[in-house]
Amino acid sequence: MEQKSIFSVISPIMVGPSSSHTAGAVRLGLMARNIYKNKFSKVKFVLYNSFATTGFGHGTDKGLLAGLLGYSVDDSLIKDIFNIVHDVQYSYEYVQDISRHPNSVDIIIDDTMKISGDSVGAGEIRINSIDGFDVNIRGNYDTLLLMYKDKPGMISEVADIIQKQRINIATLHCGRNSKGGVASMCIELDIPAGDDIVNEIKKLDDVFFVTNVRKLK
Repeated sequence: MEQKSIFSVISPIMVGPSSSHTAGAVRLGLMARNIYKNKFSKVKFVLYNSFATTGFGHGTDKGLLAGLLGYSVDDSLIKDIFNIVHDVQYSYEYVQDISRHPNSVDIIIDDTMKISGDSVGAGEIRINSIDGFDVNIRGNYDTLLLMYKDKPGMISEVADIIQKQRINIATLHCGRNSKGGVASMCIELDIPAGDDIVNEIKKLDDVFFVTNVRKLK
């Protein structure tokens, strides 16, 4: 029987050399792609702390761009991504900020959406902010994401729509910029929400934005 090291068990199949700096970077890009959904022509990556200082040697810059373009963590083309991409303008900024996670990035797409996230180890990631609003998207579940006016009863209204379709809620995370201000809701689901659920939530009063974010494969 073939023996495997603990590293072969916990680490993803990937183009190396680092699970946090390479695979995590690709997965952050992929998740940003799933959130933004639209075609884009311009992106800026702001890399923080360890991503900024050692990311170049680990291919973090290539991984982020490749993921945003839809390449998977095990695609051999990642290492040549700069020679492949010709129709997207991309740039990088490197920052030290002790308030941010060691492996953190802001992904600014077409100057219209800013997605912030961290690579937390072993290829796992967390998206924690979209356009300044607090979210918690890890890519392990299909996630319903909405922005709305903070008011009593919104969570129960949304949950009721989901439960009527007999879909189980795995986790629910809410945030707001102030009482009665703009709030965000991230709902991880055991199976994807259909367009009917998204459209039903859109009909609720004071919902500004709602989308279904697919999980990472």
